[in-house]
Amino acid sequence: MTHPKNISIVDYTYALPAERIALHPLMDRDASKLLVYKSGEIKEDVYRNIAQYLSANNLLIFNNTRVINARVLFQKDTGGIIEIFLLEPYNSDHSTALSATGKATWKCMIGGASKWKSDTLRKELGIGNWVLDAKLIEKLSDAYVVEFTWTPAELSFAEVLENCGEIPLPPYIKRKPGAEDSERYQTIYAEDGGSVAAPTAGLHFTQNIFDRLAEKNIHKDFVTLHVGAGTFRPVKAATMAGHEMHAEWIEISNKTIENLFLSLEKGIVAVGTTSLRTLESLYWMGVKTILQPGIKQLQLSQWEVYEEPLAGNNITAKEALSSLSAWMKKNKYEKLFTQSQILIAPGYSFKIADVLITNFHQPQSTLLLLVAAAVGKDWRKIYDHAMQYDFRFLSYGDGSLLFISK
Repeated sequence: MTHPKNISIVDYTYALPAERIALHPLMDRDASKLLVYKSGEIKEDVYRNIAQYLSANNLLIFNNTRVINARVLFQKDTGGIIEIFLLEPYNSDHSTALSATGKATWKCMIGGASKWKSDTLRKELGIGNWVLDAKLIEKLSDAYVVEFTWTPAELSFAEVLENCGEIPLPPYIKRKPGAEDSERYQTIYAEDGGSVAAPTAGLHFTQNIFDRLAEKNIHKDFVTLHVGAGTFRPVKAATMAGHEMHAEWIEISNKTIENLFLSLEKGIVAVGTTSLRTLESLYWMGVKTILQPGIKQLQLSQWEVYEEPLAGNNITAKEALSSLSAWMKKNKYEKLFTQSQILIAPGYSFKIADVLITNFHQPQSTLLLLVAAAVGKDWRKIYDHAMQYDFRFLSYGDGSLLFISK
């Protein structure tokens, strides 16, 4: 594979007028426009008809993460507002941290941090004597460590956030979250809490679409990747060598890995960039179990897949997934729970995914690089078409069905 370190991010830009950014979802999820790209040709339709462009026995992989109310506003006695934006648990996994009672410690971003000295912030939750306190523990290079305590202590942290936090709409949706967002910034199949941004490709799917897929004998399965705020981090370096990709937590069952193994020749469709990054990470982790049979911890850093010993191997997807499944059984893991920092950019060779369903992404973003990796230079043709024919952009916008060029 060609190493993407030398990619110049200015080559992956386009003009995105503010009025083309969707600020609200459509009334019906599956009424969003759908751009279909295959072998250089573009067609238009709507999401509710997506099944007709897929083949019987395809396997669709969805990300079932749930967005948490990650934005919590505290008002100081002086009247000033301090915003705490939860990023990820500190020294814990999401499930444990959200089910914690009485106390939880998280990595956070803080708006108005200069106003927060040594005092503890307090927020009354508006239900009986429910109270949430926040204490600043440590400043890290890219975040803060905050300890939360609350009463009644028997409440879980998930319950506390549900009552005192706000849905963390993306920074380009310049409005306050409303009642519609509590439902529409979640997929209908959201299950495992932990994301601070929605897996937006899945927002278009409805039970009606699932029924149509089933009628055509198209199958579905689920992975979990907790989307971090890093997904919105702009690429500020001139070349990708200077950009640090965000790491995200993934969770996948051995049963799903075995399902992927059986579906490799039938066509695997990644619903969203998070699902795609998860699928491709699984291949490389499987390769690691072959190259390092005694390996105990599986993780993937930003550039590993482009460099030796991973790059240039002749290991097939079947071999990699089979080895990964065997490794999990040997180590008595029913689920793989780990981090991936993989950066998929032009030059990447896809191993598992054959099709990508995704929204339209920001200029000069790692998500746009991923799209360009999937369809080559035609990414610009696709985005020019979407702009010319009034597609809506970003999280609440329309989407595309992209057949990956291999």
